[in-house]
Amino acid sequence: MLFAQDPLQDEDAAEVTAPPVFESQEVVQEDPRIPAVQSWSLANARALAAVIADIGTEGLEPADYRPDLLLEEIARGESEALNQRASGAFTWLVEDLRDGRTPMDSRRQWFVVDPDADLIPTGDLMTQVLASGDIASITQTLAPVHADYATLRDALAETPESDAEKRKMIRANMDRWRWLPRDLGGQYLLTNVPEYQLRLMVNGQIIRTYRTIVGKPGRTATPQLAETVEGVVFNPTWTVPQSIVVGEGLGNRVLNNPGWARANGYRATRGANGFITVVQQPGAGNSLGQMKLDMPNPHAIFLHDTPARNLFDSDNRARSHGCIRVERALELAMTVAILGGGASRDEAVAVSQSGDYTRVPVERTMPVYITYFTYGVDVDGNLREFEDLYSRDAPVLAALDAPRVGNRASVSAEEVVPIEAPGA
Repeated sequence: MLFAQDPLQDEDAAEVTAPPVFESQEVVQEDPRIPAVQSWSLANARALAAVIADIGTEGLEPADYRPDLLLEEIARGESEALNQRASGAFTWLVEDLRDGRTPMDSRRQWFVVDPDADLIPTGDLMTQVLASGDIASITQTLAPVHADYATLRDALAETPESDAEKRKMIRANMDRWRWLPRDLGGQYLLTNVPEYQLRLMVNGQIIRTYRTIVGKPGRTATPQLAETVEGVVFNPTWTVPQSIVVGEGLGNRVLNNPGWARANGYRATRGANGFITVVQQPGAGNSLGQMKLDMPNPHAIFLHDTPARNLFDSDNRARSHGCIRVERALELAMTVAILGGGASRDEAVAVSQSGDYTRVPVERTMPVYITYFTYGVDVDGNLREFEDLYSRDAPVLAALDAPRVGNRASVSAEEVVPIEAPGA
């Protein structure tokens, strides 16, 4: 590993001073997310040094937080320099434990917005632990609580230092858990793209699992998102994208072959300007199958059924244009509708069998996490490696080997590319 940078260097340091006073001299309330330098006793500073020394158990690198410089200031006694040094090291440690060590530009196609920095502000946490003297509590306060993270942590402890490659893989995937919200919710859907599996989770337990088909590598690779199911659409229609309507000639084919169009459920309209719109009606051959989960997002990604259910038996299921196809999709749709309070079991069965487009809004929304773990616990409870479908490991591993930097972005700067043909 390259030698860690000093967390107090001006060019890349985390902000550890109070917010500046504006020229207008108006009173500005301090933002608790921006930690001011606080006073550190020798006992608290030594406790911080002990936490840093043991932080390798969480998959982080102690040298990132410059314990050598912290110990030098401790040896000199209480001072403003110690306050600066300890506050800076604490800030970086909190950020990495809470938000992840990997900078955003190394998280390819990762669009999850993590709320933890707002829920557990660094400044407030520093004030609390300095008052209590329990500096060591930050690890328990900030580390992911998901059981799969704990399994990875145990695996790291059991992996010898000589197996450097395996340790790096474990550390990278431990860090991916930190990119997610610490509290995933009481009930949620979580799909690990490289595993081709979807989990329905309730109170930390897997209730159902479903095989999935995900985006092909390249431009149609499935991005990583945290979205919310607001409703369930039974017997959906599919508005065909223009790349197919025009690019593949479907529009003219539908207009010129009404019998074929009816047999395949297509309806087309031509506007006064010549623009052709094609909508596939509900039915057995609809590209979205019998359901889709309504989870509005700028990427146009959602979970849906497919008429080509035989593909779920394939080993390589990276075949879609980005959306996620789910086996036993009708079961999932009815389960989500019932858990969300949108319909009773009998009502869900009735609308699914009606053949008519029906959107069932849910009263209790459900988070959906589309994740990307290449080493972790599979749906059968086994710890194993998954294929790096989209080559997203390399930038994460490189970032973990590079010096830690401050002032990192909290949201991705990558372009949002709406999926063009979500039903394909």
